Amino acid sequence: MANPPEHSTPENLQVLYEDNHLLVVNKRPGDIVQGDQTGDTPLSEVGKLYLKTKFDKPGNVFLGVVHRLDRPTSGILVFARTSKALSRMNAQFKEKEVRKTYWALVSIQPPSESGRLVHWLERNQKQNKSYAYPKEGPNRKKAVLKYRILKSLDRYYLLEIDLETGRHHQIRAQLAAIGCPIKGDLKYGSPRSNPDGSIHLHSRKLEFLHPVKKTQVILTAPPPADPLWDACLTG
Repeated sequence: MANPPEHSTPENLQVLYEDNHLLVVNKRPGDIVQGDQTGDTPLSEVGKLYLKTKFDKPGNVFLGVVHRLDRPTSGILVFARTSKALSRMNAQFKEKEVRKTYWALVSIQPPSESGRLVHWLERNQKQNKSYAYPKEGPNRKKAVLKYRILKSLDRYYLLEIDLETGRHHQIRAQLAAIGCPIKGDLKYGSPRSNPDGSIHLHSRKLEFLHPVKKTQVILTAPPPADPLWDACLTG
């Protein structure tokens, strides 16, 4: 990465929602959600340190990972502060009761102003990549999303995407399959990477039922500070 993005720390963590049961943050591009072979500090540990410091908690702090976002993406990420909240939130994601809305920037205009994409994705573990196919097959999982062009910029199109399924690299693979790779996403066909290694994919909005209070929670996350994202927010 030529200019690595500022990673999240307990001091600069962008908290979107917080109570006794949940901690929801705005993930920066480059942050990892859970520990991996890089040895970089994951957001799950940053969140624990944030809570430990804020509430002066002795000993270990519980913080459960509810779902994940790819490392180069940004946006809303939910953690559970209790095992009860974790199991209930996991169930909501599994049963597709959580509404997930993403923003993506592409340089090639999709074939129509809006549409519904249906593919069957096959994951290649060695490449850490998913391939989209038009038909069912062994080891393929159905992937469905809806998109619409939200805004046209000088050289890019802002897409709003509603996920109906949650597959590995789903948005990245499906948009690439229709010839519209996400800006900066070299793995899926973008001609150039972004200087900081990010891709222009952002988890913009999340709607779910609070695991304990049973009230509707609707959260929106601002995209990273970046001239293109800024242009999406103006006008």
